[in-house]
Amino acid sequence: SDISHGGFQRMLEQSVDYSSSSGNDGDNVDSSGSGTDRNSKSMNELDENDKVEVDSLEETAHQLEQISDSLEDRLHSLVDESKQRVKIVITADDETNTREEKKAEKEPPTMQQQPEKVEEKEPPATQQEKAVEWLQQQQPAKNLTGMNILLLYADDWTHHTLSSYHKVKPTNTILKTPILDALASDGIRFSHNCVTTSVCWISRATLYTGQYMSRHKTKEPCCWSGGKKPTKKLEEAPANWKELSFYEILANNGYHVGHAGKWGVYLPFEKNVHFNVEEDGWHYRKMGKKMWHITEKNEADALRFLVTRPKDKPFFLNTAFYATHAKDGDKRQYMPQNASMGWYADDVIPNPPTGTEEAWKKMPYFFNEKNEGRARWHWRYDNYTKRQTMMKNYYRMATEVDAACGAILEELRRQGELDNTVILFTTDNGNFHSEHGLADKWYPHQESIRVPLIIRDPRMKDEKRGTTNDEMTLNIDLAPTILGFAGLPMPEKMMGRDIAPLYLSESDKTSSEWRKEFFYEHPVISQKTYIPSSEALVRKDYKYMYWPDYGYEQLFDLVNDPGELEDIFNSTDPGIANIKEDMKKRFDWLKSLVKSDGIVTL
Repeated sequence: SDISHGGFQRMLEQSVDYSSSSGNDGDNVDSSGSGTDRNSKSMNELDENDKVEVDSLEETAHQLEQISDSLEDRLHSLVDESKQRVKIVITADDETNTREEKKAEKEPPTMQQQPEKVEEKEPPATQQEKAVEWLQQQQPAKNLTGMNILLLYADDWTHHTLSSYHKVKPTNTILKTPILDALASDGIRFSHNCVTTSVCWISRATLYTGQYMSRHKTKEPCCWSGGKKPTKKLEEAPANWKELSFYEILANNGYHVGHAGKWGVYLPFEKNVHFNVEEDGWHYRKMGKKMWHITEKNEADALRFLVTRPKDKPFFLNTAFYATHAKDGDKRQYMPQNASMGWYADDVIPNPPTGTEEAWKKMPYFFNEKNEGRARWHWRYDNYTKRQTMMKNYYRMATEVDAACGAILEELRRQGELDNTVILFTTDNGNFHSEHGLADKWYPHQESIRVPLIIRDPRMKDEKRGTTNDEMTLNIDLAPTILGFAGLPMPEKMMGRDIAPLYLSESDKTSSEWRKEFFYEHPVISQKTYIPSSEALVRKDYKYMYWPDYGYEQLFDLVNDPGELEDIFNSTDPGIANIKEDMKKRFDWLKSLVKSDGIVTL
């Protein structure tokens, strides 16, 4: 099942020398030459300077001993606390039971209640047994360690920015992504994969940690845990990064870890990776004698990692493409490579069904011309010529990413590593392409929250290859899944699940117990008139939206109204009223779990 596409292969010689930007400036070396001679002296021969140095070392040792004692006391305290905590695992059975049991009519925990009340509520014994059984089933087999892991991580791709999607739902047959189509035909494509917050930095922090924004608290692009931007470089990563980042966990368990491209979380500390080339925020840049396009650069850096990596260790590589992100502040927005400008030249890109003035007028009353999504719609889509130019350039950049993926996969094939490498393709968030009269992301609509996910796993049985899976997978699942590929258990503070059992398990039980809904959250950015905060409870059939800054609620029937145009929140239909009441209760309950500090697997 080799994947190869000779037309996309790049000459490795185009890669230039990036030794100064690889994030590895060399080890600190003690060149004083004084250590050996001093250690050979007897205590009687110590001079005055040596005695001062020894006294200083003894004082330091004493301080370290005190710190050690303090840490040991804290450890015992944490152990005692952990014994009192309840690990909550949300399964489909839990959801059904919650709806059906009479006592569930009692108000569930809300965001105003203390998180401790949620944790102290002991689930029924049968549900607790199911939770323990489910957790045991999710532990990866010991023989998985040693597989390579390649993450192809694009930017601003909504779920239908894939031509393989349109083979199933032919809403647009123009876009071409042949390499990713081939990957999907030799793997599995997840059709209902979503993000829990649709914006670059928060979604990427969720990728790294397996946590919701409410837990990792990266509400600003620069600031982990929601703090102010540091004035100087941090000596090391914040504690929650070191504890939860799967980069750190893989590196500490024998993996050669690489990152080529956009980090998205701009923290001023050295990332603990063996290969790190950060590129973000530009489309064209001159480096040395070459004018680079950022997708070319991402590709070249990924190839350089694969060529130079140690061959006696498994590797993880995130090729984090900047495309198809627009160039903020540039009126051209999307700037593809010159060689790609002939692509889609004779095509006419259709307007989406909800890309109308009528759809814009159906948005909540507080959406006006001051809203940033509307402002960017004007930049890109407010007339026919502009929209054709923008969408064709967006498609060109998407196809360029597809071609770069082909070059990277070809190098894996050349090295004979395809059948020992798990390959994932996904993206950080979706994108409005004039749907609802908007551009970009942020809000809980399908175009914004639903994104591609393809996995090609060497362990996958032939009958699973080329199929789609309709379970509701989330970006909180990516970190546990990646660790599972390596044969490593996820830290219990991660909130997602390992996706692999959905296609590896012989039992239907994994699918029947998978989540059927999820909580969505997004903070206000700048001010509520610019990008208001939003929350939602998302199911396949219905979606409840809540806009906290305005106390505004909406309800949509996604089966009969997939474009989310007709708000049925105020419907007098008894069936709709029951659905609304049920969803509001579930919304409050899941929100309270996400915002608590309990150990929760969603």
